[in-house]
Amino acid sequence: MTTETHTLEYTLPYKNYVDPEIFAEEKKKIFRSRWILAGHASQVENIGDFFTFDLADQPLIISRDKNNEIHAFYNICPHRGSKVEKSESGNKKIFMCQYHGWTFQLDGSLNRAPNFHTKELGKHSCMTKVNLEIFKGLIFINLDPEAKPMAETFGELMENLGKYDFLDSLKKVRVNTRVIDANWKAVVDNYLECDHCQIAHPEFAKTFDMKNYYIDLHDNFSCQYSKMTSKTDEEREEHANFYWVWPNLMISIYPGEDGNMTTSQILPIAPDKSLAIYSYYFQSDEISEANEELIRFVDQVRKEDFDLVELLQKGFDTQAFERGIYSPTEYAIKYFHGRYEEEMGVD
Repeated sequence: MTTETHTLEYTLPYKNYVDPEIFAEEKKKIFRSRWILAGHASQVENIGDFFTFDLADQPLIISRDKNNEIHAFYNICPHRGSKVEKSESGNKKIFMCQYHGWTFQLDGSLNRAPNFHTKELGKHSCMTKVNLEIFKGLIFINLDPEAKPMAETFGELMENLGKYDFLDSLKKVRVNTRVIDANWKAVVDNYLECDHCQIAHPEFAKTFDMKNYYIDLHDNFSCQYSKMTSKTDEEREEHANFYWVWPNLMISIYPGEDGNMTTSQILPIAPDKSLAIYSYYFQSDEISEANEELIRFVDQVRKEDFDLVELLQKGFDTQAFERGIYSPTEYAIKYFHGRYEEEMGVD
């Protein structure tokens, strides 16, 4: 009688989910040097519109200037380093630092420095610019001054999303936020497998065909999909697609007559805390009953996931195991961990 053995493949060490030094390194090597979703063009629809956004402890402003161009720059006054804009969003003609009254144009350039007799102050004559690109209304920023164009990293993704013509007509209609007591990678890990769906997401498991649930891997992203059990054959052909985009973005696209989208931004706060920003995009400000039901459904699945990842986080800082193992169906997590090790410089 022979016993069949299975070669185990190991996950990231659990210390990567709790160690403050590793967390600090992640912020520098990943979040301050890659294209990250900051918001949507509908948030700065009019001249003077702006919103603020914090990424890996770096405060930013995204605004539309008088020439109708959208800019991103650090929310930091070049005089003494004070944070300038305190509001989350709004509409202004100029930005003013409350410390010494310096004012700035909507593109971040200096308007007036009251304690100087000139505006020619070298690089201190402008709030520091940040690279910005817009694709299908989604605003991406990159804190690396030498960042390569987004297409060099996400060219395949951009081509994939290009088939959804309705994305250009969407606007951000609703936003929910929550602080999750779990490492950002734990949230991504959870998203990248559906082995837990039958147990943790009963409504989701009834809605989608779990026997034919697929996760395809691509260059810097993955795509999950399955046909809905309640639809006709014709309707089921336009199935939802659930994208994960390196490193921390999830995009759910629901095609059809009333095509819409949701995004999930998972931002690092601390080794054991993340900020989840869940945004819903529709073609009208008026949310239909069907879309309200979709929001309820999505929020229910996310709440169930919150409970899972927070329970998971409690196990990372114990002496029980140093790391986990991949099941054969957890190949998307394995891909994510491989990209992570590549960015972090792990041999």
